Amino acid sequence: MFLNNLKSMKTQAILLIGLAFSAPSFAQNKEEDKINAATAVLSDFNGIQIPAQLIEASKGIVIIPRMINGGLIVGGKHGRGLAMVKREDGEWSDPVFVTITGGSVGAQIGVQAVDLVLVFKSDKTLMNIEKGDYTLGGDVSVAAGPVSKNASATTDYKLEAEVYSYSRAKGLFAGVTVNGAMLDVDVRANTGLYGSKATVKSIFTDSNISSKAIDDLREKLDDFN
Repeated sequence: MFLNNLKSMKTQAILLIGLAFSAPSFAQNKEEDKINAATAVLSDFNGIQIPAQLIEASKGIVIIPRMINGGLIVGGKHGRGLAMVKREDGEWSDPVFVTITGGSVGAQIGVQAVDLVLVFKSDKTLMNIEKGDYTLGGDVSVAAGPVSKNASATTDYKLEAEVYSYSRAKGLFAGVTVNGAMLDVDVRANTGLYGSKATVKSIFTDSNISSKAIDDLREKLDDFN
């Protein structure tokens, strides 16, 4: 009986150890899926929607694949994605995972999944995002981004806004209002990929993990140049 109990305890211990070692790998795979989804979004926007000159002059970018947008009279939006900043050497940083959440009131019905890209002229907002959530259109000004092949699109041609917004729903490029939405850090996702000691600043300025998913994302951003 004692031997049987001992064997059972050993089996349970081995299972627990196995779970302990597999959990980080599972988390990393989950976060790499988000990075791959962001790369796919950039592939769809490249050359058709976002001018290369804007990406070249930008200091930061946020990519939210499949942000859920919609409602009935009272609407809302929520999505998870990532942010990157351009370092002093011109290279893009490792990604920091972020969330976007907002609500709206007005004539609206239905739900849609929207791919969203926000291009930042400065990296200040993203570098300080860990200090608290930022309200788009409030703490930072947002305008519809200039479009490569559609000069008639509503946009701020003087490029005076801090952030330029691009969105796509059901394969069509169309404006989606993000004013009033809050941008915040996705702590759980960052911990899953970088560990609990990583901060937004350390990821943006110092982190350089070996990852094919991140390399592909950087390469896709460089394709805009």
